[in-house]
Amino acid sequence: MFLKALKGKIHRGRVTATKVDYPGSIAIDSDMLKAANIAVYEEVLVANVTNGQRVETYVVPAPAGSGEITVLGAAAKLFDPGDIVIIMNFAYMTPEELKTHKPSVLACDENNHFKLLK
Repeated sequence: MFLKALKGKIHRGRVTATKVDYPGSIAIDSDMLKAANIAVYEEVLVANVTNGQRVETYVVPAPAGSGEITVLGAAAKLFDPGDIVIIMNFAYMTPEELKTHKPSVLACDENNHFKLLK
């Protein structure tokens, strides 16, 4: 049996922009993705702390060091620049793997500067 568990998380990031006219996804600073152990094109669940909306989409890279979190496509109608979000990524693992698994969790400030939580 496999269990679905948190693999990576970007906690309390801020949406920097929205672009409806895009095929769909979320662009995230490449440095943030690397630190959170989230791969480009991997699925994420994005929870909008500001208004309670949640969407599932996939990640595309934004320039490293930019602090960018841009919601793209139809999901952009559910977010506004400045909204606080939690971006979560999950993986399937065995119960044995889960015993030693530690997710990569980033905490962001109001400018999307982040630190990796232990």
